[in-house]
Amino acid sequence: MPLVVDHMTRSLLTVSTEATLGEAAAAMTERGVGAVVVLEADAIAAILTERDVMKAVAAGNDGSASVTDWMTRHPDTIEPDDTTDHAASLMIHGGFRHLPVVEDGKVVGMVSIRDLMKVALDDRSPRGV
Repeated sequence: MPLVVDHMTRSLLTVSTEATLGEAAAAMTERGVGAVVVLEADAIAAILTERDVMKAVAAGNDGSASVTDWMTRHPDTIEPDDTTDHAASLMIHGGFRHLPVVEDGKVVGMVSIRDLMKVALDDRSPRGV
């Protein structure tokens, strides 16, 4: 069974609770990711996703709005040694596409639905073409 540690993104994008939506969105765009981990004193405080940014904009906020007003606090997390099946189950049942990976209380990566689709499709993809 594939493990999260072998498929997660280790190059984690983070912002502090003092960041604005504009700063977070710009960083997400620059890195080409759909979520950012919000840190508070080196600990995970929340996650901010594309959906959160869209909700803020739809509510009439601009880039100067605070991340803390729109972030998802206490997100579900997973450990590196958990299976990718467990990660997929959490995402499907929770209705989200990004899952912070936490080890010994510290965020060490992120696994996305895209990462999990690569695992699922790996055995089905044509080879040697």
